[in-house]
Amino acid sequence: MQIVVLDGYTLNPGDLDWKPLKSLGEVKIYDRTPQEKIIKRAKDAQIIFTNKTVLNEKVLSQLPEVKYIGVLATGYNVVDISYCKKHKIIVTNVPGYGPKTVAQMVFAHILEFTNHVYEHHLSVLNGEWSQKTDFCYWKYPLIELSNKTLGIIGYGQIGKEVALLGHAFGMNILVNTRTVPKTAPNYVKFVSLKKLANESDFISLNCPLTPTTHHLINKNFFQQMKQSAFIINCGRGQLINEKDLKYALETKQIAGAGIDVLSQEPPPKNHPLFKCPNIHFTPHIAWATKEARQRLLNIAIENLRAFLKGKPINVIT
Repeated sequence: MQIVVLDGYTLNPGDLDWKPLKSLGEVKIYDRTPQEKIIKRAKDAQIIFTNKTVLNEKVLSQLPEVKYIGVLATGYNVVDISYCKKHKIIVTNVPGYGPKTVAQMVFAHILEFTNHVYEHHLSVLNGEWSQKTDFCYWKYPLIELSNKTLGIIGYGQIGKEVALLGHAFGMNILVNTRTVPKTAPNYVKFVSLKKLANESDFISLNCPLTPTTHHLINKNFFQQMKQSAFIINCGRGQLINEKDLKYALETKQIAGAGIDVLSQEPPPKNHPLFKCPNIHFTPHIAWATKEARQRLLNIAIENLRAFLKGKPINVIT
């Protein structure tokens, strides 16, 4: 059984163990695979793992041996699912490995806006504290989260974890979701998108990217937000119309944005948002704690084991 991992580096840059996967067959692991090298590297493989390497019809039609594709992520838009269905190729993904990790990053962004820890740290090192007459000072308004309103768009596993953390901080929780669950904690209030935009002090995007949610956050949405409100995107870059976000920040329609994802990744050095006021970035790392990556690897291997036993799990096709 030949197994090829096309782009294993972001999952495992060296701090995780590939041995459990290697016990299942002859394994070749590549840090990254450019499109022009996919055929050469995977032509004899029955099992392919991919994270962001695109496996479209043109590529898959030249890989006649492949029987199974394991996506090393939850989203699976990198694989041509229609082709796989037609040719009876099993495709699996890895759901549920990182809700707590992503929710933690949402609040890392929120707390950066409320407490400005790093900016104050720099000011101390630059000697400002030493020069003060008083025992303390602050360079930015400090915001208490208790009794503020957190709006969450999307109420899957990640949205639920974000709501739980918000509740722990004493926040009021508003949720907009495509399908309202039959049961939910009593601290969660389900509302329209407009009401969420109107009333939230912080907004977290935790919905999947679909044709309906593409550029869901746009000029009209920003116009409905409070000028004092912040938006956090640890979901998908294309949820936000970045041109409209730039305008909203520059004209102070909103107070700020915390961004972990962009529509183009890696972004160009001259990305228009990089010079905007009151915005901070992390490089698509909300998912990437060691604990979450280990869970992802464990589930991916269990997916393959189940397939080899003839009882596949987490199947897309």
